[in-house]
Amino acid sequence: MSKVHEFKVEMSCGGCSSAVERVLGKLTDGVEKVEISLEEQKVKVTSSLPAEDLLAVIKKTGKATEYLGVQQ
Repeated sequence: MSKVHEFKVEMSCGGCSSAVERVLGKLTDGVEKVEISLEEQKVKVTSSLPAEDLLAVIKKTGKATEYLGVQQ
C-alpha cells in the first residue's frame, strides 16, 4: 500500500530540486508520485517503499535530508 512520505530537504535552487527528482525517478518500482516545494524545502513522495529506502536515495544527492513522517 502506498503512503505519502514527507521529507525536509535543503534545496536552494531549481538544480537542487531537479537532482532530487532525478534520483527518485530512478526508482520506477514503488514510487508513484514526487512533489517538490522549493519554497518550503519539502519533498513528498507517494510510494510503497519504506521511508528508510527513500531517505537513503534522497541523501545520495548530498543534500541535508530529514524524514518528517507520513502524511495522513
